[in-house]
Amino acid sequence: MVAVTFPDGARREFPDNITGLEIARGISPSLAKRTVAMVVDGALADLDASIERDARIEFINRDDPRALELIRHDCAHVLAEAVQALWPGTQVTIGPVIDNGFYYDFYREQPFTLEDLPVIEKKMREIIARDRPLTREVWSREETKRVFNGMGETFKVELVEAIPGTEPIKIYKQGDWFDLCRGPHMTSVGKVGTAFKLMKVAGAYWRGNSSNPMLTRIYGTAFAKQEELDAYLKQIEEAEKRDHRKLGRELDLFHFQEEGPGVVFWHPKGWTLFQNLIAYMRRRQNAAGYMEVNAPQLLDKSLWETSGHWEWYRENMFGAQSAGDEAEDKRWFAVKPMNCPGHVQIYKHGLRSYRELPYRIAEFGTVHRYEPSGALHGLLRVRAFTQDDAHVFCTEEQIADECLKINDLILSIYKDFGFEEIVVKLSTRPDKRVGADELWDRAETAMAGVLEQIAASSNRIKTGINPGEGAFYGPKFEYVLRDAIGRDWQCGTTQVDFNLPGRFGAFYIDADGAKKTPVMIHRAIFGSLERFLGILIENHAGHFPLWLAPVQAVVATITSDADDYAREVTELARRAGLRVDLDLRNEKINYKVREHSLAKVPALLVVGKKEAETRAVSVRRLGKEGQSVMAIEAALDALAGEAIAPDLRRP
Repeated sequence: MVAVTFPDGARREFPDNITGLEIARGISPSLAKRTVAMVVDGALADLDASIERDARIEFINRDDPRALELIRHDCAHVLAEAVQALWPGTQVTIGPVIDNGFYYDFYREQPFTLEDLPVIEKKMREIIARDRPLTREVWSREETKRVFNGMGETFKVELVEAIPGTEPIKIYKQGDWFDLCRGPHMTSVGKVGTAFKLMKVAGAYWRGNSSNPMLTRIYGTAFAKQEELDAYLKQIEEAEKRDHRKLGRELDLFHFQEEGPGVVFWHPKGWTLFQNLIAYMRRRQNAAGYMEVNAPQLLDKSLWETSGHWEWYRENMFGAQSAGDEAEDKRWFAVKPMNCPGHVQIYKHGLRSYRELPYRIAEFGTVHRYEPSGALHGLLRVRAFTQDDAHVFCTEEQIADECLKINDLILSIYKDFGFEEIVVKLSTRPDKRVGADELWDRAETAMAGVLEQIAASSNRIKTGINPGEGAFYGPKFEYVLRDAIGRDWQCGTTQVDFNLPGRFGAFYIDADGAKKTPVMIHRAIFGSLERFLGILIENHAGHFPLWLAPVQAVVATITSDADDYAREVTELARRAGLRVDLDLRNEKINYKVREHSLAKVPALLVVGKKEAETRAVSVRRLGKEGQSVMAIEAALDALAGEAIAPDLRRP
């Protein structure tokens, strides 16, 4: 007999190897009918799977959020069946669930195009309407290879050969069509529903290797309800309008080019934005007790061997060697991918006392990390970027207090930039890591206590756990922002490191005169300034708040009679601290208004002969109808007040 515990705490015994479906039917036929899968000891499982040991079981229906992954997984199988029904001979490879949807890779002599997607969708709806049962079979390894070889599915044969010998070979059938799959799946194809859409096609090498055949990847998404799909498609449409790469071109902020893959060419307006971020963060860090430093870009590889990066992170690093003939010139250097080893060297330069701790240093450090060319994505994924990086050297007793101070600083900064919905996740030890488990235990215990305090501090902050997602040297907090159209972005991090200072021999003299190793807290708030700026561009759709905008106002003339007055207004505005451009072109004012509106300039100060005579300006604000005529002093005072950064407005 096996003992099954239900969500309400009830516990019942059943015969060995009873299935979840049999248990559900025994409770209620209606329960069995609406249940699509079950959760056994926290893991999703097929409803017809056998219960082989005492377990906690929960039955889930199609509307349960946990079923969304199954809906998308099943939809990928329906996609594959539809493609092979329409184009016999097409080979299917893999079709996983991904964030916001799924994809399936196909091998076909003639790649699929966007024009094929409506045809495939129609066939998918026919398959779903037939509502055939989804059933699981376990085949022998040899039988599986024989069947797929006979079907010409060479990629599937390769997948079978890669499955460890200890794992069963599972085949999922939907009518006559079947696929190799780990599962789980829902009970029938009809449970997928009709709230799905195929999104795009792309090329993808088999197993990500450019020496392998090129496949066609079809991306799709699916939801439990049509209104959820509609909301997602609307979000995608809005995201396309806000794409920072498109707005970067239109607003003349930056560009990329082939000679510098993954690095940004900043234009004057974009660099002004970038420097505004740095100036803001510098003020906040200085006020919080951080001292700004700067560490070298190139450091001997021995330092990276000591830190562990050469072993654990080398594939993401760029190396450099001088072209000189001397032996000294033949040393290998690494272009820094992180600032932390350099900061340890700064900490070590001199004898440190416990009285100096916590010792907080910060750097706007440019780092270089190798990213595959296919992963590069505007400002959001680059090979060279600047971090608002900081490190706090402290005692173990100071960890919780420092993490809470960092948390308060991070949340305050995000609020200044308009981000109110925040999720803080604790990422725990990964499988590949450095340091003793005892050190990891202490670090994770300290951070778990901090997470509890964060959760209790505000009802607008959500918390969670990311098991196994910590850095190789320590656990970390990850701060996830939600933008104006509902997308989540992971930005800031706080990492508690018991390992790196010890690897470098860093120490302080404690009150008893003994040498002790400090704890090192790694901290980033924007994270990558380039990425954070890309997020800001999309969050604001290029319409930045006045304090942040690269050009805050344009003074534009109606007629040339007002040119001298326009120059005076511009000079007064600049003296008031505003970033202002002057437009004296011989163009109609409606043309100028339209052009500067498309450039997302927050304020337009229009002057003509009448305004010059009365020493006034006609103020037009981006996104608002109409205009208001104001005395020049009043208009500039109002704009200058609005242009003050949020941290400088606070008493």
